[in-house]
Amino acid sequence: MTAEPEPDARLEQLIGAALPGARIVSVTRLGVDSTPEGATAKGAGYGAPLRIELERDGRRESVVLHTATKNQFGHDRRADRAAEALLAFDTFDSVPRHVRALDVGAFSGESGFVSLRDSGEFYLLSEWAEGTLYADSLRRIVRHGELEPDDLTKVEKLAHYLADLHGPHEHYPLSQARARRDLFGSGEGIFGIVDSYPEPCPGLAAGRLRNLERLCCDWRWTLKACARPLCRTHGDFHPFNLLFDEHGRLRLLDTSRGSLGDAADDVTCLALNYPFFALERPEAWHGALSRLWFRFWERYLARSRDDELLDVAAPYLAWRGLVLASPVWYPSLSDAARSRLFDFLESALLTPRFDPESVTLLFPQ
Repeated sequence: MTAEPEPDARLEQLIGAALPGARIVSVTRLGVDSTPEGATAKGAGYGAPLRIELERDGRRESVVLHTATKNQFGHDRRADRAAEALLAFDTFDSVPRHVRALDVGAFSGESGFVSLRDSGEFYLLSEWAEGTLYADSLRRIVRHGELEPDDLTKVEKLAHYLADLHGPHEHYPLSQARARRDLFGSGEGIFGIVDSYPEPCPGLAAGRLRNLERLCCDWRWTLKACARPLCRTHGDFHPFNLLFDEHGRLRLLDTSRGSLGDAADDVTCLALNYPFFALERPEAWHGALSRLWFRFWERYLARSRDDELLDVAAPYLAWRGLVLASPVWYPSLSDAARSRLFDFLESALLTPRFDPESVTLLFPQ
């Protein structure tokens, strides 16, 4: 442990608000391991705690100020570090003989802080965007079995928007492993969606869900070896998050997962909805939606020049397909359609490079 300089005004204000009447005597930065020794010496930790010695009501006492540091263990986003602090505050007092949590908050600017000790659930306030959901356009195409003049224009706008959003690629070494974990292991990723399926699941033979998950896990090592640079992404680019206003201008809702990942995430998220919307009405596929599927892939790949995307698309396609096939997310999907969708996903996972032409598996002649 090493002594620190005199505490700044912000720290004094924080202590004064949390512990009225307390006066800071000294501040000491705590190391990862106070007595490092041999193989058991700890080389890394999740934070940068300060021991603050106080005088209050004529007595000496100490408290610890915990601040999380950015690292590769799921703390690379500010939201992760906020969640860690909030979880600690909510749980420290529930464990017998554990040190008590006294306050939780955030630093504000150079000299302020905001206490969250008395806060409840968090909220987000956003603006409202006028427009028609792209999902409604796809439903209209399914109903009528034909395209309107602006449908091809819309799909080109979507392809071009994504290609521009995704480039140029940047290197974020700290976030690459996190992005892969988000795909496979997070509650919203492959494992979380698989866990939401009932057992047995209507339309799926015993063991089929487990086999699909196994195939996905094999792809984790393929992606790790490929190590594609990350790019700016939307993270949930599906037709219920896309709006077109009366002038044909695109607006987006609900970006997810840190807005940083592989371009294949956004591309497969939208693309798979073209065959999905036609699963129960194949005539809408042959007459209209197939044109949008192929136009989207053609325009995106031409503008982005990211031909390598097809080499990594399969697990992202499987992730989005698991959502679309889920009885929780889409309870009205027929058992037969769910089974056909799994046929398509399994085929993609078993093929080293995804071919958009393979979508014919969903719509046999």
